[in-house]
Amino acid sequence: MKNLLMIAAVAVFGLTSVNAQDTDSSQTAEGKWLIEANTGNATLGNTGFYLSTSDGVTSYNIGFDGGYFVIDDLALKAGLGYGGVSADLGDTSVFSYRIGGKYYVNSMIPITLDLTGASIKDATENPMWLGIGAGYAWFLGNNVSIEPGLRYNHSLNEDFTDEGVFQVNVGFALYF
Repeated sequence: MKNLLMIAAVAVFGLTSVNAQDTDSSQTAEGKWLIEANTGNATLGNTGFYLSTSDGVTSYNIGFDGGYFVIDDLALKAGLGYGGVSADLGDTSVFSYRIGGKYYVNSMIPITLDLTGASIKDATENPMWLGIGAGYAWFLGNNVSIEPGLRYNHSLNEDFTDEGVFQVNVGFALYF
């Protein structure tokens, strides 16, 4: 019984430490910088990370977003990504870009609005998306957060696709 109580106490202390946040908004204060790495989705051009292999086709991407807090809790962001598709019929490369903003409600709930696009090698049409997302920022100290979130991307190029894409992402951010 003593061991069980000790384990429970350690677990409560550990979880409390992980969720402890600086309440003065120092991570999202005006003048701070933000660098993000997010999980991605092979369906659209993005600035995240992904690797997917299915039926002899491998898709990959690597990218980052960066931002600057122009006022407390509001960062203007831009991102770049590079990826490709490797298949039996040939390889292609994809250059992706993103520009937009990110606002932290109560310095903990990030809401994003951005324009994402891609340039696909040898493609006649390229995707362009208007995306909106929301999540929660778990701050692991003053310089790092983990941000799970939901995102919806509306296609702006009906010749590429007229369908929207819903995403579940996990982001990692550095603040300095």
